[in-house]
Amino acid sequence: MRRVAITGLGVVSPIGTGTPAFFEALLAARSGIRPIDVPFPTGTESVLGGAVEFDPDLHFPRARLLTMDRVSQYALVASREAMAQAGLSQAGDLERSFAPERFGVSLGTGSGGAGSTDVAYTALLEQKVARLRPMTVVLSMYNAIAAHVSMEFGLKGPSSTVSNACASSATSIGDAFRQIRHGYADAMLVGGAEALLNRGTIKAWQAMHTLAKPHADGAETSCRPFSVDRSGLVLAEGAAMLVLEDWESAKKRGANILAELCGYASTTDAHHLTQPDAQGQARAMALALADAGLQTSDIGYLNAHGTATEVGDVVETNAIKLAFGELAGRLPISSSKGVHGHAMGAAGAMEFIASLMALRSGQLPPTAFLVNPDPRCDLDYIPREARDAKGLRAVMSNSFAFGGSNAVLVAKTA
Repeated sequence: MRRVAITGLGVVSPIGTGTPAFFEALLAARSGIRPIDVPFPTGTESVLGGAVEFDPDLHFPRARLLTMDRVSQYALVASREAMAQAGLSQAGDLERSFAPERFGVSLGTGSGGAGSTDVAYTALLEQKVARLRPMTVVLSMYNAIAAHVSMEFGLKGPSSTVSNACASSATSIGDAFRQIRHGYADAMLVGGAEALLNRGTIKAWQAMHTLAKPHADGAETSCRPFSVDRSGLVLAEGAAMLVLEDWESAKKRGANILAELCGYASTTDAHHLTQPDAQGQARAMALALADAGLQTSDIGYLNAHGTATEVGDVVETNAIKLAFGELAGRLPISSSKGVHGHAMGAAGAMEFIASLMALRSGQLPPTAFLVNPDPRCDLDYIPREARDAKGLRAVMSNSFAFGGSNAVLVAKTA
């Protein structure tokens, strides 16, 4: 089996566009969560959200925007950064190194073009229009993201779109990893995107009673993973993209290899639609380690799924204990969702990039606003402040979803 190199990273997030800005905000525990005024038919409500500051006109011609939902816009901007870092953004770069038929796309999203769907229903049911926009279907379809990305760079290899709720982009990365490892592709542009801060999606999540309430210390501090005063998750948007390629081809073309993607596993709880299961999560971690050929003692940092829900944080804590045994208490762990919120289908890729940046810099992002830990969440969750960790060799990133879908990624130094 072939080794898989990571050669490019790109991020569009509530705490910054561009990987350096994203990671700097993580280390500083600088939150991008804020109140958003949403005009519902019953009246305007202030809703907590991790919204991206983004002007599409700076990135795309107006005519092209007619065919692109915001989710595809985010994905393309993040993809451009990742491809540029990989040295594949200039004319002829890709063709000199790869056959386009051997360079694929694998993307994850939980809601696809949800904003365009919301606009269509608003026009149909509130404005009573007789006809919807001609591009409604292609704006809202889930695989539009992969289509736009492949057309942008001329990628003609394997293509897939994964929708595994919160584990979507981690699963898409893992699937692409196997495509390269087993020889079906030489390179893959991978990751995820989400743009779900629209009226219908927000109301649906409100109905589940899982969203965070504004905290007394300020709205920006309202997402508090592993904290005794956590009140729920915060919906967020954004995109995170990576370039994966065959190790030997990366070396041959002189690419800067950022890290090696060495392990992946996915499991299903087969337990409950919304209640996670520690056994299923632990099995995913153990299988990912085995796939990487590593021991629990090799992992120097774990980026937890850590959504700040009452049940989820406790179950994940127990799962880590099951997977890491006596080493669990000494393993540095954090959830970055405290500052960027839960980007759903993009979360796995965004948090994997956070893990890779930690691996490369030797600096571990903290769990922001963790002042009073839940006694049931009694592991080393790196509270409030970043931590130096020189000599990191390997990192793990967890993504656990409604429906019991679990995906775990492992990377090590190049």
